[in-house]
Amino acid sequence: MHLLKDFNIDFMGWRRPAVIASAVVLAALLVSILWRGFNLGLDFTGGTLIEVGYAQPVELMEVRATLAEAGFGGATVQHFGTSREVMIRIAPQEGDEEAESAQLSDRVFQALRAAAGGAVELRRVEFVGPQVGEELREDGGLAVLFALAGILVYVALRFEWRFAVGAVVAIVHDVWFTVGIFSLFQIPFDLPVLAAVLAVIGYSLNDTIVIFDRVRENFRKVRKGTVIEVINQSINETLSRTIITSGTTLMVLAALFFFGGEIIHGFALALLIGVFVGTYSTVYVATAAVVALGVSRADLMPVKKEGEEADALP
Repeated sequence: MHLLKDFNIDFMGWRRPAVIASAVVLAALLVSILWRGFNLGLDFTGGTLIEVGYAQPVELMEVRATLAEAGFGGATVQHFGTSREVMIRIAPQEGDEEAESAQLSDRVFQALRAAAGGAVELRRVEFVGPQVGEELREDGGLAVLFALAGILVYVALRFEWRFAVGAVVAIVHDVWFTVGIFSLFQIPFDLPVLAAVLAVIGYSLNDTIVIFDRVRENFRKVRKGTVIEVINQSINETLSRTIITSGTTLMVLAALFFFGGEIIHGFALALLIGVFVGTYSTVYVATAAVVALGVSRADLMPVKKEGEEADALP
């Protein structure tokens, strides 16, 4: 795990340009979130999902034209797995109930079957009510907030409040960046993606804790050197671990993204973005925030108990 032990990279020397670059990117993504919003999946908006399979590859434009003629012009159509499988999402309609959704899916299937000459098979139908979708949105947001609050308390108790703030700032940076990319490119945002965002929070925290732990150890062990020098030394000492861990994780996620199929495409993409950005933010956001908050060697030195010095005297 000491692949890069002889390196002495001045990471903290680049902290100001990195922070400025992060701020610019996050501001642009915030504009996208506020202006374009998210392409929320059926889990959050409610509606009907229909999966059909064709005997031969089919063009999505043909499917959209068939649905438009049948009165479903606003449906979202995409390939699912192969060019012979099609997923159709229909937004909830006024008075939409599960029984009516069954009739709606039957009408869609009959229209597609008539256009394809019967060479189409109904694979799956799902219905999510608008109220359920709204509850899932609220619960998802609360899950993220509770995770951040728990992390703030945990890191503050284990290290020091400056480190807790730095860890939370880095996690907010990672979540903001990940969901911002989904907003910018209007990638469907559903429950698996939300689960990936929560996983990103855990991964980013783990990477941050490793470096913070080494920083605390070096503050107590290295008697000479400034705060910047100690933090740089700590990052360099954990660099091989970071590269190996993040690199192998990204390889697995890339395999899932390219070969895992459409159903986990969003999940794998969110993790790919989150792991990559989380590795960056651990160095240039979390530790930069700790430095900006004015951490010192005294903040991490063990507290001496009363009477300890007296007991040490002969």
